[in-house]
Amino acid sequence: MNGVGILGAIIIGILAGWIAEKVMRRNHGLITNLIVGVVGAFLGSFVATMLGFSTGEGIIPSLLVATAGAILLLFLLGLFQRRRA
Repeated sequence: MNGVGILGAIIIGILAGWIAEKVMRRNHGLITNLIVGVVGAFLGSFVATMLGFSTGEGIIPSLLVATAGAILLLFLLGLFQRRRA
């Protein structure tokens, strides 16, 4: 999340977690959405960099990368939860 500051990163994390929650049809709280969004931002940035994509600077590119990473994170967590059940 380049160029958005700490408050911007928190807001983007919450939004990304909320969007991922809706896409993946899950039901989490605000704190969980924040955690999923921030971890998703790191995951999304890592994957984008490994694939050779530029993550860009600003709110919109950060939100897109964080949301994609959060969706990927929830997908992977869902795979592990199904195996344990």
